[in-house]
Parts: sequence; C-alpha cells; structure tokens
Amino acid sequence: MPFTRQNILMKMPKASDEDKKRFHDVLSELTASGVAVVKPMFGQLGAFVNGNMFAGLFGSDIGVKLAAADAEELAAAGATPFGPAERPMGGYLSIPAEEDAAAWVARAHAHVSTMPPKAPKKR
Repeated sequence: MPFTRQNILMKMPKASDEDKKRFHDVLSELTASGVAVVKPMFGQLGAFVNGNMFAGLFGSDIGVKLAAADAEELAAAGATPFGPAERPMGGYLSIPAEEDAAAWVARAHAHVSTMPPKAPKKR
C-alpha cells in the first residue's frame, strides 16, 4: 500500500503532567546520580545512557528496552508493545501498571549501559 497522509497518521497521546512526574520519579535515582539523562523526544520523554535510549514515556505508558531474558519475563507479566499501535518501537515493551516500574527501568538501564555509546550527530 502506498504511503499517504491518511494511512501514516498515528495516534500520539499526550502525557499529562502527572505522567511526566511519574516518569521523572521512576528515574530519579538514575538521573540524580548522573548515569542517565531525560530528554524530550517527539512530544514524549526518553531516558538515555551514553546516547542510547533505555526507557521512554508514551502517553501514560513507560516502555523499556531489555535483554532477551528480561523481555520474556516482562512479556509473561503482561507487557505490550511500546509506542503507537500502528508502529510500535521495536525492542521496547510497555511496563504493566501492576509491575514495579523503577525495577524494570533499572534493568533496562543496566542492559543498555552495555551497548557502545552513540556518537553525537553532526549539525
């Protein structure tokens, strides 16, 4: 199917101030110690280590990039793909509400910290 304006529009929920506060709270230990940074990204928020995103906020959902075994465990706990339903982010899962988001974010940070740093893009 060819790309047209009608078939590429995705539903982009806005995170409320409460959602943003929760995201910052979940990441507070990592950001306070300087091992992670939170930046705005496409109208949402992303958490980065060495230039690589390990957690993000999409509407009220917090998503994480995990090692394969951790991803299987989170999927078994009811995680769903992270991002817009029309085009979820590959390799990221949304943390179910009943799960400890801070613990999963810490696991994601530990996993993504092992990846090579991303070189900044030239402007």
